Amino acid sequence: MQIGFIGLGLIGGSIAKAVRRVHPDAKLIAYNRTQEVLNQAIRDGVIDEAAWDITAAFGSCDYIFLCVPVVTMRSFLKQLKGIIGPDTILTDVGSTKGDIHRAVSELGLDACFIGGHPMAGSEKTGYKYASDRLIENAWYILTPGGEVPIDKVSAFSEFVRSLGALPLLLTYEEHDYITAAVSHVPHVVSASLVNMVHDLDGREEYMRTIAAGGFKDITRISSSSPQMWEEICLANADKICTVLESFTRKLTDFRFAIRNGNREKLRLYFTRSRDYRDSFSDEAKGPIRRDFRLYMDITDEAGAIAEVASVLADEHISLKNIGIVHNRDFDKGVLRVEFYEDETLKRAVNVLKQKDYRVYV
Repeated sequence: MQIGFIGLGLIGGSIAKAVRRVHPDAKLIAYNRTQEVLNQAIRDGVIDEAAWDITAAFGSCDYIFLCVPVVTMRSFLKQLKGIIGPDTILTDVGSTKGDIHRAVSELGLDACFIGGHPMAGSEKTGYKYASDRLIENAWYILTPGGEVPIDKVSAFSEFVRSLGALPLLLTYEEHDYITAAVSHVPHVVSASLVNMVHDLDGREEYMRTIAAGGFKDITRISSSSPQMWEEICLANADKICTVLESFTRKLTDFRFAIRNGNREKLRLYFTRSRDYRDSFSDEAKGPIRRDFRLYMDITDEAGAIAEVASVLADEHISLKNIGIVHNRDFDKGVLRVEFYEDETLKRAVNVLKQKDYRVYV
C-alpha cells in the first residue's frame, strides 16, 4: 500500500501517524510547503519519502489525502489529474464539501474522489501537535463522488475504520447541511453571544467578570480561529443561512413565550431540549471538540490546589488547566481541572476518588 499526503499539518500529520501505527508496512510519501516539517516527519519515521513538489511519485499511490485549505485545493487537483493512475483515490479532510466536490466535477475527477471530514481537531495547529490517536473514535464523514465504484468506497471506508475512526457515508449536500446545524451555526451563535455581552457590558465590566463561569463554558468555541470560521461561513453560506433562519424562528418563539408569560410552552421548550441533549452519546467525538474536564470540591485553605496538583503529578498525570470556579450556576464543584485527553481524565477521576475527593464529571 502506498499513501500520499498533500499537506502535513495537524490533521494530515495525525492521519499519517495513525497509518504508520496501524499499517507499518505502508509506504508514505508527503508534500508540504515547509521543508522542516517533512524533515521532521522522516526523522519520526512517519513518512518514507519527502516530495518537494507534486511529482510522478504520487502516481502510484492507492490513496492521496489532500490536507490543504479549500482555496488552494483546486491547483493541487489540477496537478494530480495528470499524474494519478486509474486506481488512485483522492480524498480531502475539509469541513465543508460543496466547493471541493464542484471543483472535482469541473476537472472530471468524480470517479476517483471520495470527500472526507474527520470530526476531530485541537486548539493547536501544525505537525508538531499531530497525534496518531487524534481521529480514534471520531466520526469520519465520507462523501463519495457519484461515479466512484462501490467496491472502492467500501475499501476506503474499511481503511478509515482500520485507523480507529467511525466512517459515515453521506452526500456532500447532506454533510454541509448537517455540519451547518451542529457545528457552523453553533459557532456563529457563540460569537453572537460573546459580541452581545461585549456591547451590553458597562464601564465596570461586571458582565465579563461574572461570565467567567457558565457563560465562558458555553461560548468556549468562540476562541477558534477567526480566519478559519470566516472561510467556513463563506464556503457553506447557503446551508448556514438556512439553519440560521430556523434558529431565528426558534428565538422568536422563545421571546413570545417569555413576553406572554406562557409557562406551559417555556417548560415544554426547556424539557425537550434537556431530554434531547441528555440523549447524546459521549462514545464518539463530534464536530465540536470535547473538553476533558472534571469538577471537584476542595477546602478553602492555603495549599489546597497545590495538593490536588501534587496528587496528580505523583501519578504522572498531565494537566491542561486548573482553576477556581467563581460562578457555579452550571458547575457542581468549586475547582475545575482540564486534561488533554479522555484516558487521562478517567485516570485522574480514579486517583482523586481514591484520595477521598468529591469529584464530578
